[in-house]
Amino acid sequence: MSHNSGDLRVRRTQKLLREALIALIEERSFDAITVGEIAERAMVSRAAFYRHYQDKYDLVENIFEDMGAEVMREIDPLRRSVVDRLRTQPSADLWGEIFEQAPEARATPEAWVKMFDHFAHYERLYRALLGKKGSSWFVTRMRTFIADMLSARLQEVVGTLTTQRVAEKRVFANGFLPNLISAQLIEAIVWWLEQERPYSSRQIATYSYHLMRSALREAGTWEE
Repeated sequence: MSHNSGDLRVRRTQKLLREALIALIEERSFDAITVGEIAERAMVSRAAFYRHYQDKYDLVENIFEDMGAEVMREIDPLRRSVVDRLRTQPSADLWGEIFEQAPEARATPEAWVKMFDHFAHYERLYRALLGKKGSSWFVTRMRTFIADMLSARLQEVVGTLTTQRVAEKRVFANGFLPNLISAQLIEAIVWWLEQERPYSSRQIATYSYHLMRSALREAGTWEE
């Protein structure tokens, strides 16, 4: 078998397993589903399942991490653009420049739009996992991922440009603000999906992005 054929077979198996997981979640709760049932619904062997994933949790994380990796690939050029611009044009109000003045930061990143496209594509999965009958494990995992991602990128941007490390303010350093923003974002996702997506991916991404910017901008002015 050629390398390309092998890759296609792997992707096909992963796709079948993901679709089987979503179908089973629609019928039952996530906690009640077994690996055997997922494999049977996907019409693959248990051995095939374990060649790709450790367990059902690993399968769900793989779906979410694929989206996270894509968001990071797309948002990093925006971060570099802002950093490069501020390095060549220093600002006395760095925090304001990042979140209020820089044109690159004001526009809703396409990565955010694609993130909501991802949630729409896997709507049944996220509604099941994040909703009232969902998995508290996944809610915590997703909130932690988003908070860690925000903390790391914020520290990287601000730490690169100034010795007055705004990201080391207590509300950032102790995780309060990143976790608050992460929780708000998850609530926005749940509301959007449960209301059958009354806004387009771009609209909800824009609203969520600007709410995050407002929170960060305001927190940057807090005295400690």
